[in-house]
Amino acid sequence: MSNVTYQYIKTNKDVQTYISLADAALNSIGYTEHSNAHVERAADTAYLILNTLGFDDRTCELAQIAAYMHDIGNVVNRVGHAQTGAVMAFRLLDRLGMPASEIAMIISAIGNHDETAAAPVTPIAAALIIADKSDVRRSRVRAPEREQAKTGYISDIHDRVNYAVEKSELKFSDDKKELVLELTIDTKISSVMEYFEIFLGRMTLCRTAAGSLGVAFGLVINNSRIL
Repeated sequence: MSNVTYQYIKTNKDVQTYISLADAALNSIGYTEHSNAHVERAADTAYLILNTLGFDDRTCELAQIAAYMHDIGNVVNRVGHAQTGAVMAFRLLDRLGMPASEIAMIISAIGNHDETAAAPVTPIAAALIIADKSDVRRSRVRAPEREQAKTGYISDIHDRVNYAVEKSELKFSDDKKELVLELTIDTKISSVMEYFEIFLGRMTLCRTAAGSLGVAFGLVINNSRIL
C-alpha cells in the first residue's frame, strides 16, 4: 500500500490544474460542467457504493482517486478522453510512487468509464461508471437561465434534460440488493422521454455495472418506477 491518499490527490496542484483546464476545454465546446463539483461527487458516490458493499478501505479509497481523476483526459480532447486520462493518471501516480498494483486498478477504471467503450472490468471500474453516469443535475448546466429567460426554452437537449432535474439521489435499498437513482424532473422543461433519449445508454450501462457488483439497478422518476 502506498501513502498516496485521496486527500493528497485532492490537494495536488498538478491534478487540480488538469481538472480545471479540462473543464475549461469542455466549456469552450458547450459541454456541461466537469469541474471539481462533478469529480468530487463522483468520488463520494464511488466510495459509498463499494463501502456499502463491504469492500476494504483501500479499495474504496482507490475508487475515490479514480473517480476524482477520471475526466482529466478532456484537457487533450473529448474524443478518447477516458484512455488519454488513464495514461495521464499513470504518469502522475507513478511519479508519486504509487505501487503498480494500485495504479493498474485506477487507470483500468478511468480507461473504462466512457460509455463509448466502457466496461465494468473491476469493482472500482463498476463503481466509477455508476458514479459518473448518475450525476445528473441542474447545476451541471452552464448559465442556462439567460436562454431560459430570453426564449422560455433551452435549445440544447443535453442542457435541457440536465436543467430539468430538480433533485437527484442515488441510494441503496434497505436490503442493499438494489441501487436506485431517484430523480425529480420538471416536465415543463424536459419530458421523461427526452431524458431517455439522452440517458438510456448510460442507464443500461449502470445496470450492467451494478450487476457486476451483485446488485440490481433501478430508476425512479417523479415517484414512478422506470427501471
